[in-house]
Amino acid sequence: MFGTKFELKVWNFLKTIPKGSVKTYKEVAIAIKCPKSARAVANACAKNPYAPKIPCHRVIRSDGQLGGYSGRGGIKTKLRLLRFEKVDI
Repeated sequence: MFGTKFELKVWNFLKTIPKGSVKTYKEVAIAIKCPKSARAVANACAKNPYAPKIPCHRVIRSDGQLGGYSGRGGIKTKLRLLRFEKVDI
């Protein structure tokens, strides 16, 4: 896998989020022990070249908005993937 040390840390954590669940960028930052790095987590998700294999679609904004999606089809694909996983969005 290619990416910075921080990106790899984020991407590895994303693989632990179960299907049908979502986390916020802030929750991911806290989980990887970088609690003030929510924006950096969002940037790492945006640079994820392995979507949806590494499920960055399961990370949303703290206000409940979807945020972005780096995978093919952008935000429409993120919404479709979350609905497929039965996430109430």
